[in-house]
Amino acid sequence: TRDFVKASGVMGGSRSGKKCSGTDISVFMVGLISGTGCSLTSKMLLSCTSIGKTGATEAFEFPLFQSWVMFLAMTCALPVHFIYEWYQRRAISEERASLAQSLNTPAQFPKGRMPVWTYFVLAIPSCFDLVATVLCMFGLMYISVSIYQLLRGACIVFVALMKHYFLGDRQKGFQWMGVGLLALAIAMVGLTSVYGASEETAANGKNPVVGIVLILSGAFVQSLQYVFEEKMMTGVVSAPPLLLVGMEGLWGTVICTCVLYPIAWLLPGHDHGHMEDPFNTIAMIQNSTTIKHILVWYFVLIFLYNSSGVLVTYLLNSVWHAILDNFRPITVWGADLFIFYAISKGTFGEEWNKWSYLELAGLGILLFGTAVYNASFRFSCFTYDHGSAVMATPMMARSPLLTSAMEHARAQGLSDDLRQKMVTQYVAPQQQYATQYGFISVSTQQ
Repeated sequence: TRDFVKASGVMGGSRSGKKCSGTDISVFMVGLISGTGCSLTSKMLLSCTSIGKTGATEAFEFPLFQSWVMFLAMTCALPVHFIYEWYQRRAISEERASLAQSLNTPAQFPKGRMPVWTYFVLAIPSCFDLVATVLCMFGLMYISVSIYQLLRGACIVFVALMKHYFLGDRQKGFQWMGVGLLALAIAMVGLTSVYGASEETAANGKNPVVGIVLILSGAFVQSLQYVFEEKMMTGVVSAPPLLLVGMEGLWGTVICTCVLYPIAWLLPGHDHGHMEDPFNTIAMIQNSTTIKHILVWYFVLIFLYNSSGVLVTYLLNSVWHAILDNFRPITVWGADLFIFYAISKGTFGEEWNKWSYLELAGLGILLFGTAVYNASFRFSCFTYDHGSAVMATPMMARSPLLTSAMEHARAQGLSDDLRQKMVTQYVAPQQQYATQYGFISVSTQQ
């Protein structure tokens, strides 16, 4: 047995301790900037107004449409995957002799055809993700984007509780301490939203409690996705990471178009008698240059964030992906304040108020609680096993299934110059997988 990937608590660089190159740093920065931009542009779209289909000025509050755009942008990973796969297959055929010599095996490369049923099974996690995304998008209408970003930290709490009480995966003492700190941080952030709501928000009838409940519900559904994937799919379903992202986007787009939109049309609501009217959405987009520009940026940033997220995990180790996810609440809030005071002069962004200090304290406790949960910050009163760090992040940005695909693509025992050819190749699932919260230990029988 050869162990290829082990938990690491050292933020030292990319795989095998190699120093980060300019490419690695560039990919990391693209992931950080695009991830921050996704949240900001999402909230900016919800804050826009335009002329609707009746000629009246209306608020562009269409969370279902934003969810649809997000999954459509994720679908763009499919052509990238297939183009890159075609390019790599050509390169492999030309370099078969050198590959055989490097691997000390007959002239062949690990590859195969992914079973057709895998494409359909991937619709299951897509349904979880779609429901969680729609709930969070509806919740974002009621609260600021920084609160939205921090409340998603509840996902770790929900996953820990389900794993402990329903799956029999007992959490250790230091993990419970981390969960307690995270719960405290979420409560502080929720109080910030309730008591810090502006008079304008109250006048519009948007109760921040509704937003909090919706986002926590979305975090709960997302935790169900992670537990389901880890229990039922990891080690059974295998696919290249970009293909996973693209198929999740494709299924999300299809379900949103064929199921959720007809339901939203039939249900009564404030959008011209419907919960969400796609014809009114189209009219408002056509009548607003601002919405068009923000929408294009939102689409591009979603695509860049998902692509760079795969590359960050592939090029660097899991610690760096955790750093990327942990920094997002900080960069989102900082950028939102900057937009409010320096760029839009109060049109977009978030205002600092007396309750922001409580939110800042909640952010600090959230990050500290995550470090305690990961065993990055250790106490002498707890017992830590070797490799206790599980690399959870506040938003649980990577599901076990996607993590498994990305880490497996990195962990085939190939040299660095050959491993890149694995990122688009289908490899049959291995028997021994141990995944937890965005980190995987892979053992492959030789």
